[in-house]
Amino acid sequence: MAQSDPKYVCQECGHEAHKWMGKCTGCGAWNTLVQETESADVEAQVPDLSTDGQNGDPTTHNQPEQLPEVELGEEARLRTGVDEFDRVMGGGIMQGSFSLIAGDPGIGKSTLMTELGGYLPDRKILYVTGEESKRQVKLRARRLGVDSDALYLLAETNVQEIANAVDDVTPDLLVADSIQTISRPDLSSAPGSVSQVRESTASLLKLTKEREFSTFLVGHVTKKGTIAGPRVLEHMVDTVLYFEGDQNHAYRILRSVKNRFGAANEIGVFEMRENGLREVPNPSEIFLSERGYGVSGSTVVCSLEGTRPILVEIQALVTPTSYSTPQRTVTGFASQRLQMILAVLEKRAGLAFSDHDVFINVAGGVRLEEPAVDLGVAIAAASSFRDIPADTGSVLIGEVGLGGEIRTVSQIEPRLKEAAKLGFDRAVVPENNLDRIAGEYDIDVSGAEQLTGVVDVVL
Repeated sequence: MAQSDPKYVCQECGHEAHKWMGKCTGCGAWNTLVQETESADVEAQVPDLSTDGQNGDPTTHNQPEQLPEVELGEEARLRTGVDEFDRVMGGGIMQGSFSLIAGDPGIGKSTLMTELGGYLPDRKILYVTGEESKRQVKLRARRLGVDSDALYLLAETNVQEIANAVDDVTPDLLVADSIQTISRPDLSSAPGSVSQVRESTASLLKLTKEREFSTFLVGHVTKKGTIAGPRVLEHMVDTVLYFEGDQNHAYRILRSVKNRFGAANEIGVFEMRENGLREVPNPSEIFLSERGYGVSGSTVVCSLEGTRPILVEIQALVTPTSYSTPQRTVTGFASQRLQMILAVLEKRAGLAFSDHDVFINVAGGVRLEEPAVDLGVAIAAASSFRDIPADTGSVLIGEVGLGGEIRTVSQIEPRLKEAAKLGFDRAVVPENNLDRIAGEYDIDVSGAEQLTGVVDVVL
């Protein structure tokens, strides 16, 4: 078998180089370039574009169609009956979809994939395990209460053998756990390398689209929390799911960061128990269940995760510092965003944080990235700074600008509906959002233009 020239591939970003270097020029990582030699026979087959023989016959080519001529069939989705999972998938698992689920080790990825056998007992599921034996998967399925005749187990890492098993079983759903262990024997690189992950994924993708079954790939994450392997992996799949949560807490969050068949950034909340994952139908109530009353530094915000509004408690602790440089410790919120909010509070509201340590925590292990929670973070910090409890019956919604103004947020009505359902008395929203409220809600809505006014009223 002919061999091509060796190349060096970065195991972090997939950048290719013709010689070894200590530092990758693509992502700047050190000691990540590994030599990989690809067989010449494995290079992509370019179709013959000549007009001679059968290749020139236009009837053998895939003909383009005009947009009005394209027929739309009925949307086929596999509904698991678990609302939290179906919501993240956009209403169910789309037929022919190719999804990637990633998360920290032990977070519950394999547990969730095994439970699909219980969610879909009437559908054929081929579970390919490259990290565990069939016996290990059987023991986990017994613990989870999954005993389905339609769940087939295959301990294999060879892509060709997986394709043969697909021909034998003809599954409705394929689970590959994990993609880092699956390889193609015609590639000389080791399993888990960039070339193997990329080519194995491409082979499974082609198989999925041709046979029109659904596929879930289980992926590892790096120390930085990103999906291991080449960045192109996330572009090849239809849906990218992150399984988030702290192993010290019972709650797990399944978040879609990419979804071609539904809303991105949608989340589903699960609780990890001894017998598996159980959905949490009302996460707002769970996240606020241990909320303290009459304590400074505590506020409630409403964040929109995908299409779902969720009420979460923000906790802040501001204390005089013992160091020359004050600490800024954040959990579940962007640290740079906190620095900006503290600067606005110091400049516009006269609260000097330069000689205080500031600790911010989003209760429940949720990570908030929406700017609409800025107002709640600011009031929580101001409440702890002044040691005055904030109004426990108020929900704070708004983005804080550099001028201290409260800026407009989107989807204000679903947020107010969620706050009223949980029994809150008042919602503080941006002044410009008042004109966009069409319905009547059992909650007092107050408009705010400046951050200083909210600090004086809520505290």
